Amino acid sequence: MSEQNDNISGTSCAGCGEEKEIDPGIGHVLKKITATENLVKVAQLSCGAEYSGIQDEIDSAAKQVNAIMVYPEVDITDIESIEEEFGLKVASPDLRLMMARAKSIVTGKVHVDAVFVATCFRCAEAAIVRSEVRRYIHDKTGIPVISYSFTERTTAATLLTRMEALTTTARRKSLLAREKQTGLTAGIDSGSTTTKAVVMKDNKIIGKGWVPTIKVIESAEEAFNNAMKEAGVTRSDIQALGTTGYGRFLVGEHMKADLMQEEITVNSKGAVYLADKQKGVATVLDIGGMDNKAISVTDGIPGMFTMGGICAGASGRFLEMTSKRLGVSITELGALALKGKASNVKMNSYCIVFGIQSLVNSLAGGSTPEDVAAAACHSVAEQLFEQQLQEVDVKEPVIMVGGTSLIEGLPKAVEELLKVKVIVPPNAQYIGAVGAALLASGFINK
Repeated sequence: MSEQNDNISGTSCAGCGEEKEIDPGIGHVLKKITATENLVKVAQLSCGAEYSGIQDEIDSAAKQVNAIMVYPEVDITDIESIEEEFGLKVASPDLRLMMARAKSIVTGKVHVDAVFVATCFRCAEAAIVRSEVRRYIHDKTGIPVISYSFTERTTAATLLTRMEALTTTARRKSLLAREKQTGLTAGIDSGSTTTKAVVMKDNKIIGKGWVPTIKVIESAEEAFNNAMKEAGVTRSDIQALGTTGYGRFLVGEHMKADLMQEEITVNSKGAVYLADKQKGVATVLDIGGMDNKAISVTDGIPGMFTMGGICAGASGRFLEMTSKRLGVSITELGALALKGKASNVKMNSYCIVFGIQSLVNSLAGGSTPEDVAAAACHSVAEQLFEQQLQEVDVKEPVIMVGGTSLIEGLPKAVEELLKVKVIVPPNAQYIGAVGAALLASGFINK
C-alpha cells in the first residue's frame, strides 16, 4: 500500500449525514491532562442551543477540557442598534442578542479567552449571522473562535475535539508560536486509517514511518520503530515525544508521551512548517477519511477553524471508492483526473452512495474514466467549499495537506474553485507527526 493512501478510509455515515463521534472515553484522559492547566473562559454566542436540547452537551464538552461557558452581558441600547452596526436586518431576537454579545467582547466589556459561535443548521438566517459574528470577532480581537452548525443529535463527544482545539489555542499560544524543532524528538499521528511517525533532529526530518491503522497501539509502535530505524536511533535517544490524531491518548499514555494534543493545532503547525509559511496568514486544508478541516492560521497559530462534513461524499473515502470502481489504485486516480474534464460528468449529490451511483451511471452512459476521476475530485472540492470554507476566511497562501493532497486532481480542483494557487508541501501526509515532533521539542528538559 502506498503512503499516498493516507486518511482516506473510514468516514461519517453515508446514510444519515451525522459525523462520526470521538470515543467519549477520551474525556476522562482529557480531564486529567487539563486539570492542572488554567481554566479557559469560552464565550458562547448561540441561537437555538437550549431549544435543540444540546446545551448540556456543550457544557459537558467544555467541562472535559477544563473550560467554562460564559454569556457576555449586553446593554439594551446595543441590542437596539446592533443591526445597523452589522448591516444586517434579522427577524430573530436571539440572533440580535448574538451580535450584541459579540460587540461586548470586541469593545472589552467582557474578557474571555475564546469564543464558540453556534447556530442550528436548519436556519439560513442564522448561518449568515454566524459567519458575520465569527469574522467580526476574529478581525477585531484576534481571540480564537470556532463556528459550528449543530443538529438536535449533536453530542459532547462530537464537540470534544473542537472544544479541545479551542482551549489549546487559548492556553498554549507560546508553544504554538514555536517555529523550529530542536534536539532529537519524535511525533506519532495515530489516524483513523493510517498511522504516521517521524523522528526529527535539529529542525530536520531524519526518519519516517507509515503503516495502516489496524490495532492502535501496535500500529503506532510499528510506525515509530520504522521511523527510528530509518533515523538510526533508539527509543532511549528520543528526548521528547508528541502524539496526535484519533488515537493520541491511547498511544500517548502507552508510550508516556510528553505531548498529547488534538490535530487542529498540531496539523496547522506541521502544515505551515513544511510549507515554510510560518509568518503571516495562511489557510490550511486537510481532507481526511473521517472528517475535513479548514484552518485560518496567523503566525503559525490557528485563529478560526472548522471540521467535519455533512457526508462521506465530501471525504477521501469517496475518492477511494471511485478508484476501486475505475479499477485503478488510489495513487493513480490523481493523474487520471488531470487528463479528464469534470464538467462532462454530472455530480449533484452529497451522499457517497448516490455519488457513486452517479459515477456508475456516467460510465454506463459512455463517460471516460478520466472524466469520472476529474468529476469525483471536483465533487469533493465543491463540498469542501460549500461546507467548510464558508466558516473560515480563506487567505493566501492556501496549503493543502494530508494523504488526499497527493491525489493531484484534488488540489487542482480546489485551485479552480478558489482561483488561487494551492501549495502541497513535501511530506504533506506527515503533517501531524511533524507538528507533534516540533511542538514536543518545547518539552525537552521540562
